[in-house]
Formats: sequence, C-alpha cells, structure tokens
Amino acid sequence: MLKIIFIILVGAHGLIHLLGFLKSFQFADISQLTIPISRSAGVAWLFAAIGFLLVALLFSLDKNWWPWLAFPILLVSQILIIQSWADAKFGTIANIIILLVAVVVLGEFLLQRRFDELVSKAMEISITDESELLLEKDIAHLPSPVQRYLRYTHSLNKPKVKNFFARFSGGMRGAPEESFMQLQSAQYNFYQTPSRYFFMKAKKMGLPATGLHVFENERATFRVYMLNWFPVVDAQGDKMTQSETVTLFNDMCFIAPATLIDKRITWSDADHNRVHASFKYAGFVVQADLFFNDEGQLVNFISNDRYHTDGKNYWNYPWETPVSDYKDFNGYRLPGFAKLIYKRPDGDFTYGELKFEEVRYNVNEQLRIN
Repeated sequence: MLKIIFIILVGAHGLIHLLGFLKSFQFADISQLTIPISRSAGVAWLFAAIGFLLVALLFSLDKNWWPWLAFPILLVSQILIIQSWADAKFGTIANIIILLVAVVVLGEFLLQRRFDELVSKAMEISITDESELLLEKDIAHLPSPVQRYLRYTHSLNKPKVKNFFARFSGGMRGAPEESFMQLQSAQYNFYQTPSRYFFMKAKKMGLPATGLHVFENERATFRVYMLNWFPVVDAQGDKMTQSETVTLFNDMCFIAPATLIDKRITWSDADHNRVHASFKYAGFVVQADLFFNDEGQLVNFISNDRYHTDGKNYWNYPWETPVSDYKDFNGYRLPGFAKLIYKRPDGDFTYGELKFEEVRYNVNEQLRIN
C-alpha cells in the first residue's frame, strides 16, 4: 500500500511540474501560477516532470538504483520551486518526502552492492567443474543415517557441491516479546575455502532494515542497519566466528548435504536416528547432534557451541534448527521450512522462521533476492 502511495505521489508531483512548462510556452492559461516563467525555466520544469515520472516508473519496477536519478531531479525541482516560491512552495513537502525515501533506498543499494562485490570475489576462485560426481564410494565412510540421508536427498550420482545459492523468506526477531520482522534473504556459501555471505532485507515496525553476515578468511561479522544506514547490531570477534562456524556446518547439513563428505567433519556416537559430529574450521572445533527420522530425513540439528548476540553481549544457549516440509529443489530433496531456536533457561526462544524459496548448486553467476 505504501509503495502505491509513493508511486502516486511521485507521479503526481511530476505531472504538476508540467504546469510550469505549459505556462512558459503559453500552451495553456494556468491561473494558479501568477509568477512569470521564462522559456528556459519552462524547459527545466519539463525536465523535472519527465524525471519524476521516470523515477516513479523505476520505483514501481523495484530498480533500487533510482535514487541516483532522483537526486539531480530533486535539486532542479527545488531550485524551480524557490524561483516560484509563492506559487509552488508546497512542492517542497513532496521533495522532502521523495528525498527521504531515496536516501533509505540508496542505503540498501550500497549494502547490496557490497554484498555483490564480496560474492563476486569469492566466485572468481570457486571451482564449479561438474564432471566430478558424488558416488557411493565417496560416502562409504559415513555413518549409516548420513548415508541414508544423502540417498534420500538425491545427492548421489550428481556433481559434487562446490558452492550454493539459496533464497529464503520468513521472519526474525530479537526477543520473545517482539513480533517477527518479515524478511527476504539471499545467501551464497563456498567450500574450497569455506565462506558464507548472507544478505537480508526486512521491516521492523514498518521501517526497512538490512542485515549482512560475512564469513570469510576465517573471520565472521554480522551487521544490521535500521533505515539501511544506522547500525543497530555490529557483532564480530571470536564468539561471532565460532557461532558462524556452527552455522556453516548447519548449512552443509540442510542446504548442501552433498558436502557432508568434507574431511573437516568427524563422525561419532551414531545410532539408527542420531549421529554426533564435529566440524573443524577457523581455529574452532564445533559439535552438533543430528537427528533423523525413519524415512531418512534429517529433522533437527542441536549444538551447544553457538552464541545468541545483540552485537554487544553474547549468551551461550543450546541452538536447534528443526526442519520440515521436504520438497524438490532442482532435482534435490531438501527441507522447505526451518525454525531457529535457542533453548534458554526461561524457555525455548524461536527467533527465526525461514521458508526455503530456491536452492541452486555450483553457480557461476550472481542471482538476486527478488
């Protein structure tokens, strides 16, 4: 609804600028405009009108680079308004609204570009040769529940996974009493040199927020920006890196099960429906219990090595990610829905719910959230 209102505002603002052009060339008698307008100024009014209409079109098409066009148009518009202040002063209100929205959208654009640059660098060194297939002999050393799971997900006799792209929708929140922020996200993981890039667009109390997880060169950071500019979470350091190491292993289990042949994983203490595993990376050894059902599905992952953080404080609670709704993603059977839960002393805290929208393996070009 707000998007439609903004499009109407920008479009109407552009059409109003046409009045200055019509008056200057005497194409119409505009009685509301009492101050004379020269023909050169009239051309500028026409330029602004076309510019605002184009801005409205680009915004409606979700082209988040439209602020770069809007800023010079707003400058021209405001100069013209000042020159005809008595007649056009209320146009300043529309310009301020458009400027504020443009600044917010520009913040998202710049964060998206940062994400794209990081992914592009990682993709340059990612090997996506699909001639090497995952075969039965490659999984013979794995515990039987993991073998069953790899067969269930249709990972065998397909190319070994070197990277993946995933897209999610869902919600996140920072405390049990809060409602979920609706979100869309895009994620890339690479496995030659393990790295993870997670970009999130969300809304909190109707206001846009962006988040960026970066795990590369054995160091992790997590930053969230309100209005796409103001940092509200800035998590980094050893506890953040340890937590992201757990997340990286969790991704391998649920999103890219073919990577469970990785030599950094040590398997132990297995029975029919549970396996204990350790994953060594970035100077940490993180552990988790994987739980399977009789159908062969991996249904939960529990680790005591991940931290809940607000960017300043870190709390160590058991972390679990129960999944459900297995479905087909490009020929692979993967979960369609996941919950993210910290098992706190005062009760389970579900801080995230994610719906898997898309998963692609061995990508060699960047894909978008939308």
